[in-house]
Amino acid sequence: QVQLVESGGGLVQAGGSLRLSCAASGRTAYTMGWFRQAPGKDREFVASISRSSDITTYADSVKGRFTISRDNAKGTVYLQMNSLKPEDTAVYYCAGNTRYYYGVRIKENEYDCWGQGTQVTVSS
Repeated sequence: QVQLVESGGGLVQAGGSLRLSCAASGRTAYTMGWFRQAPGKDREFVASISRSSDITTYADSVKGRFTISRDNAKGTVYLQMNSLKPEDTAVYYCAGNTRYYYGVRIKENEYDCWGQGTQVTVSS
């Protein structure tokens, strides 16, 4: 099993930046992703990155503002969030997939391990 621990969340003003980190331990996870859940809403896909970092994909709502990256040597995945908006306020979850070696994944049920989440609050 893979254990995932997120960090880096917090309170930021609109237009600001945050970088989330997700430290993985245990078994190797291949595709990694970030999801988020705002109050009263379903959890939604944010970004995904392939095992070798050659493929990334983003939700339209964050494209051009967020960047996902990973350092396999450190077992860490990052989400750099720039030009933050109040609508980005949510709990952000790191997710890992140990079944599919190649590519990226955008559906929750394609991930089999999850972190506990980190709160991101963007004030207007």
